[in-house]
Amino acid sequence: MSVKLEDEIPSFRGEAHGGEANLANWSAMRAAGGKNSREIGLILLVAAIVLGGAEALIRGYHVPLYVMPPPSIIALTLVTNFHFFLPHILITLQELAVGFAIGATVGFLLAMVVTQFPLAEKIVTPYILLLVTTPMIALVPLLILKLGFGLAPRIIAVALASGPMVMINSSTGFRRVDLAKIALARSFGANALQVFTQIRIPMAMPMVIVGLMVGSIFGLLTAVGAEMVGGQDGIGSRLTYYSSLIQMPQFFACIVILAAIGLAIYLFFHWVARRFAGWEA
Repeated sequence: MSVKLEDEIPSFRGEAHGGEANLANWSAMRAAGGKNSREIGLILLVAAIVLGGAEALIRGYHVPLYVMPPPSIIALTLVTNFHFFLPHILITLQELAVGFAIGATVGFLLAMVVTQFPLAEKIVTPYILLLVTTPMIALVPLLILKLGFGLAPRIIAVALASGPMVMINSSTGFRRVDLAKIALARSFGANALQVFTQIRIPMAMPMVIVGLMVGSIFGLLTAVGAEMVGGQDGIGSRLTYYSSLIQMPQFFACIVILAAIGLAIYLFFHWVARRFAGWEA
């Protein structure tokens, strides 16, 4: 029986072997994937029970507003004061978008370099570990002294916080590619650039997307912290402002906004994973 050449060459056309691999399979947060209407209803029911129970307990024990406002007061404050929050939301999103774009680009390029050149990895890795283990918020006062109270110090802090996350996850994904596929491609004359763009990057895309998601979350936390340390605008500055005035409904409304932004980030990258990495290697 003759064997065709096409039977020996692995295909990268997205064959599934036991299910779809997506972002929900890489983390413990599986609730975002594969929901049906019954599951969504159950989630909403649990949320209603939690919020209703909190409302009843806070009102039943007559907890003062300056300690913990009921969820209904927080929701009402969020709606009625949203036009005050909106400019600060846009500032925070601007810092996150610009800083994350810079950090993610540099991190991805560094991951490509250290994967191809072991010497570069030995040189770069200590500095990356230093950035990962050092809270970037601690550098904000120094950046403010050099660059002033504008957006630049906060954008730099976001880039320094998000870039290492992207680099670490991307480089890990590049190294986990099946070496047999690379050897087969080289046997057909593929050069290093073709191997990287046609095999390493597509096969590492799940880890790259995870790195982007983690980096964006780290970037959001850093942006808020930087605004709290040295900023007159942004959601972080509003947290400091409202807590100093003991305006807890506004304070918790800002917390809800940040939670919504974080959830939106997760859902966005979950969609990206399903769109661009919806396969199982």
